[in-house]
Amino acid sequence: MVNPLFLFLLIFVAAPLAELYVLIEVGSQIGALETILLSIFTAVLGGFLVRVQGFAVLFRAQGEMASGGVPAIEMLEGVMLLLTGLTLLLPGFITDAVGFILLIPFVRRAMITRFLSRRGVMRPGAGQAYQHHEVDPSNRIIDAEYRRED
Repeated sequence: MVNPLFLFLLIFVAAPLAELYVLIEVGSQIGALETILLSIFTAVLGGFLVRVQGFAVLFRAQGEMASGGVPAIEMLEGVMLLLTGLTLLLPGFITDAVGFILLIPFVRRAMITRFLSRRGVMRPGAGQAYQHHEVDPSNRIIDAEYRRED
């Protein structure tokens, strides 16, 4: 397991410093104004692509619910798209590269299925890539109403 302090330092210290370094290097090659315009362009393009894919995920979730299923993967994809949009709105080319990689649908799906299989929520099944199962069947909650008749 990763030390939370190390992760905090990585996200809030190392990542902005790396972004700043890359912005300075790109700015020295193509110019400051062009670098700013390129950063704004990637944010706008990324926002548009996140919106389009967000609607696609929403429609898939609605289709899954209409057929009586639970749109668990679609909900997790929606969360990942939210994080993707955040990375694309942050100024910098490293976060933009991460965001554009996360815009690729099969990359998102692979990350979600790997996360769920490591947590024990999904396992390989016969004839399917993955099959959903409950982690602890004895820990079920049954919602019911009752009425005493005396």
